[in-house]
Amino acid sequence: MSKPMEKPYTELCTHSLTSIHYRNENLTEDILGKRGFTEVVFAQILGRWPDADDIRVLDAALIAIMEHGLTPSAIATRLVYMSSPENLQSGVAAGLLAVGSQFVGTVENSAILLKQLIDSPLGVEAAARAAVRQYREDRKPIPGFGQHMHKPDDPRAAKLLAIGREHPRFEGRYLAAIQILSREVDAAFGKHITINATGAVGTLLGELGVPPVLMRGFSVISRAAGLVAHVAEEQRVPTARFIWDLVDHEVPYRGTGEGHNRSGE
Repeated sequence: MSKPMEKPYTELCTHSLTSIHYRNENLTEDILGKRGFTEVVFAQILGRWPDADDIRVLDAALIAIMEHGLTPSAIATRLVYMSSPENLQSGVAAGLLAVGSQFVGTVENSAILLKQLIDSPLGVEAAARAAVRQYREDRKPIPGFGQHMHKPDDPRAAKLLAIGREHPRFEGRYLAAIQILSREVDAAFGKHITINATGAVGTLLGELGVPPVLMRGFSVISRAAGLVAHVAEEQRVPTARFIWDLVDHEVPYRGTGEGHNRSGE
């Protein structure tokens, strides 16, 4: 006879007529005015309160990937906001959909690779060498490496990893793995390839104990703040119409129909 299914439950929040609790803390008595946003985000997601060193690392990671100019996510936010200015959240949501395996969300891809190296029975160095060889054979980018806007090094990555090394209680497994992987990447390509910001963020979140499958969530939290800033600037200095007009004129039409942007070919 099969056992009855256990009833689902939540540990995140409960309320009464006179109180609200976040996990085991009274929101109004224990948290509001006493805890910072990053602290509460960390505690709600991971189920433990971070210390000052944890907060310093997580704040740095979140700030580092909050903004990077008119990237695809920011452009999407501005264009959708122009189309739906009554719904700010629509523009932000559109931009967050770009947090994927190519931009920002690569924090997860990088951390998954690092965890595979750490857990490999071959040892980190041999596993890293084999992984780089496989990525090259498959002609796929190596998660956490390369940045077309920053050479020879992504300045955010160098600073983030330095902050991580200053944490007195990190085990250092992810920090060691990213450095070993970096050496193997450089050796395989015969030149220096920078660790990028998402690679560094994945490293720090790994040291903090964040499971790789949750890391893209931290990317979403970070980038959402940046996208709200883009909406605020779009309200003051509209760019979406300019972007639309630019694309309309610069991308030529090929066909027999008449149009202002017909290709000369």
